Amino acid sequence: MRAMVLDRIAAVTESPLAWREVPTPEPGPGEVRLRVLACGMCRTDLHVIEGDLPPRALPIIPGHQVVGVVDALGAGASRFRPGDRVGVAWLRHTCGACVYCAAGQENLCEAARFTGYHADGGYAEQTVVPEAFAYAIPPVFGDAEATPLLCAGLIGFRSLRRSAIRRGGRLALYGFGSSAHVVIQIARHWGCEVFVSTRGAGHRALARALGAAWVGETFDPPPVKVDSAIVFAPAGELVPVALKALRKGGTVALAGIHMSQVPALDYEEHLFYERDVRSVTANTRADGEELLRVAAAIPLRPRITTFPLAQANRALAQLREGRLQGAAVLALDG
Repeated sequence: MRAMVLDRIAAVTESPLAWREVPTPEPGPGEVRLRVLACGMCRTDLHVIEGDLPPRALPIIPGHQVVGVVDALGAGASRFRPGDRVGVAWLRHTCGACVYCAAGQENLCEAARFTGYHADGGYAEQTVVPEAFAYAIPPVFGDAEATPLLCAGLIGFRSLRRSAIRRGGRLALYGFGSSAHVVIQIARHWGCEVFVSTRGAGHRALARALGAAWVGETFDPPPVKVDSAIVFAPAGELVPVALKALRKGGTVALAGIHMSQVPALDYEEHLFYERDVRSVTANTRADGEELLRVAAAIPLRPRITTFPLAQANRALAQLREGRLQGAAVLALDG
C-alpha cells in the first residue's frame, strides 16, 4: 500500500513525510483493518512530526482522525463486519484495569497508546485498529466531513464540558481552528453566546459566519465578562488573558496537548473569586460516542479543505501557517 511516512523529526517546512510503498498491515487478534477513505489533520500531527511530543516510534505513519471501510477482521473480532464504515481516533489502547480506567477516566491511563504516535495511523491507504476503540460513523456525515469529529471534535467537546459552560451561558474561545469551529456549533445549539479572539482574517470571518456574537484579534478581551473560556491556541500567554475575561466563579479549559510556557499569574487579578483552570487530556470512548450522537442530532457541519494523500506535507505547512479555515482532510480515491 502507499503511505506518507515520518522517518525523522523535522519542521513541516522541510517536507518530512515520505511518499512510498509500505507493507499492507494485517489485523491482529481483536483488530479490524480499514480501507482508508479520508484522514483529518490537526495540530497534534504537527506536534508529533516536529517533535513537540517526545518521539515514541519511528518510522511512523501519522494520522488519527480516520474514516474507512472495514476490509479484514482479526481473530476474534466481531463488533463490525466487512463493509462497515468506522472511525479511528487518537486513543487506541488502555489497560482497562488501573484506577483511572476503573473510574471512567481511561483518558488518564498510564498505559494509554495513541494512533499515529505509538502505532501507524491514517496517512495511508489502509490501517488497523483494535475494534474496541473504533467508532461507527453516523450516516448523516460524509467521509471527509466526519474526520474532524474524531479528534478536533472530541477534544473540543471534552473542553466544552471541562469549561463548565451552562446552556445559554457566555463562552469565550481563544484560537479558531478545527476544534473551535466544531465547538461553536455545539455551543450555539445550546443557546450560548460565543465570543472569539483569534489571529487571521479568514478565521475571524468563519467565526462570524458560524454565529459568534463578537470577534476580535488574538489578545482582544471580549466586550463582557464570560462564564467560561477555552484556550485552543497552544500559547501559554493566553491563559492569564482568558482568566481575566472570566466572571467570578468562571472556568478556563486548556485544550492543547502541547502549550508554550504559561507566564506568572497574579492571584488577585487572575485566580481570586473562585476562578478555575482545567486542562484537557485526550478523551474517553464515552466522549466519542456522545459527541457523535450530539453532532448527528444537530446536525453539525464541519468545514473542510481536502488534499490528496500525497500532498500531506503541503497541507501540514498550510495548517501551521494558519491558512486553512476549519479542518484539513486527506481524501483518498476509491
